[in-house]
Amino acid sequence: MFTVDRLCSGYGGVDVLHEVSLSVPDRAIVGLLGPNGAGKTALMRAISGFNGVRSGAIRLDGQALQGLPAEEIVRLGVIQVPQGRMLFGSMTVRENLLLGAYLQRDHDATRQRLAFVHRLFPVLAERSAQPAAFLSGGEQQMVAVGRALMARPRLLLLDEPSLGLAPKVFDLILDRVREIHEAGASILIAEQNARKVLRMAHYCYVIEAGRIALHGPARTLAQDPRVEQVYLGAGPSTSNDPEKTWT
Repeated sequence: MFTVDRLCSGYGGVDVLHEVSLSVPDRAIVGLLGPNGAGKTALMRAISGFNGVRSGAIRLDGQALQGLPAEEIVRLGVIQVPQGRMLFGSMTVRENLLLGAYLQRDHDATRQRLAFVHRLFPVLAERSAQPAAFLSGGEQQMVAVGRALMARPRLLLLDEPSLGLAPKVFDLILDRVREIHEAGASILIAEQNARKVLRMAHYCYVIEAGRIALHGPARTLAQDPRVEQVYLGAGPSTSNDPEKTWT
């Protein structure tokens, strides 16, 4: 179980997140929905150790992650696919993928993991010797996801994976995320595309202005008037119903 408890964090001395709490059960897909600037990336950065935590706690199976260096968080199995992919453009596809295994000392395990990535994304095997900068946006996103998989994530963090992608390419990425989940990883996906995340997630949180505005099972939220009006294109929300809780 992964939990965030009353987290306050941000950039420098300015808090962007205000007492944010959420949880990702083992083997679950959890969505984090919200508009641009709501705090999704700030939360992902705090979880990964890139943003400081002023108060609150981040735990994986009861172990505190706040205050740990990013490398140690990766070693514990919390791996992020950052917004914008952040590849090394002059390096080959293979080199970018192998960077994800930099903590792995078992070369056989690394080869097996690379084979797994190539099964998920066969085009990456074909493009293995090509510089990452020459790939399409969709192929670059595949490299970013593949690089994260090389670290054998227990919890995979996906920050705006649809950014810059055509809808059909994003659908392909989501299909592969489902396969990654079926292989044993828990998933926390931060996205503006609420409709597609609600279809694949077990549970979702909606974040607005750095606070959790509502949350609930994905199927329930998909029928909630507030989500339908604001995030599924039906107009402004006017509801003041209390926030949903885990059921």
